Amino acid sequence: MRGKRERTKTVKYIWSGLLFLAVSGILTLIARISLSFSEWYSTHIYKGLVSVIGRLFGIVPFSFVELSLYVVIFLMIGTGIYAAFESRKAGTKAIWQWLAGLFLGGCILLFVFVINCGINYHRESFSEKSGLKIQTYSVKDLQATCQWLTEEVNRLSTQVERTENGELQLPEEIRQEAVRSMQALGRQYPALQGYYPNPKPVLVSEILSYQKLMGIYAPFTIEANYNQDMPAYDLPFTMCHELSHLRGFMQEEEANFISFLACRESDMTEFQYSGTLSAWEYAMNALYRADPKVWQEIREGLSKAAEPDLRADDQFWSEYDGSVAEVANMVNDTYLKANGQKQGVKSYGKMTDLLVAYDQSL
Repeated sequence: MRGKRERTKTVKYIWSGLLFLAVSGILTLIARISLSFSEWYSTHIYKGLVSVIGRLFGIVPFSFVELSLYVVIFLMIGTGIYAAFESRKAGTKAIWQWLAGLFLGGCILLFVFVINCGINYHRESFSEKSGLKIQTYSVKDLQATCQWLTEEVNRLSTQVERTENGELQLPEEIRQEAVRSMQALGRQYPALQGYYPNPKPVLVSEILSYQKLMGIYAPFTIEANYNQDMPAYDLPFTMCHELSHLRGFMQEEEANFISFLACRESDMTEFQYSGTLSAWEYAMNALYRADPKVWQEIREGLSKAAEPDLRADDQFWSEYDGSVAEVANMVNDTYLKANGQKQGVKSYGKMTDLLVAYDQSL
């Protein structure tokens, strides 16, 4: 009787998993072929999920998804060992049931990912909603944007507090300020209005560092997580970037741009500086590829006050160069392409297009 019950349970796990898999596939297909569905879902259903699920897990002061990951890994190993011992007594039934349970769990996670993240990849872009038109621009246009950003960095770099090493020193309450900045931007752009939980530091942030990740949006708990080990100037920009995903804007280049706008909207000069210096790096990298000579001219005009932050950033991330970062980059590239970002990790470069369009609109 016990063997029959185990077989029945295994079959139930498999069929239940297939059901979640089918629903996930259907929702993804509809989202890909119907912009109106994706937009309606993001602005109505997903916004409600953020308000409920995001608010629920927002009560917890630590990253709940990080803790859950460690617990799940522990349970997978523990139940796997138990299934292996049981299989020695009664054949392979326990192993098959364990595998079927993993299959069901994976399908449930995929379903949660689709409803809390995947569908949003196919919604209307923030640039379209905000009326910002991206057009073909010249190197001179890019040069003008880089010059404007350089002047802004120079202005802000002397107004912030700094450590003995000359690096940016952030005040307390920066997580709350990230929320306030997004809320302030929401008063200007209705698409960004809604509930925002405080972003949360990943306790073992070295896991992100080895993958060269500054932050990560957790669709399973609707949490905005960030790498707390990074240099200070990266933190405000990253927090606002991850929070922008909670408004359904999943495209990375748009999240970067929204973060730039939110930091500029902040009452804290440190946030303004973080967002502007981060944008400066994106635009300057594009200018270097277009015209190294012009890049050099503008680069020499950057305030010396900003140099310690750039140097600290380079030193920090260079420590994590290696095969792990390369594999993580390949995985991220595949993930972005699978969710409609055809250029993969190169789509991060579109941040420059948005910056130039924004500069020209001023």
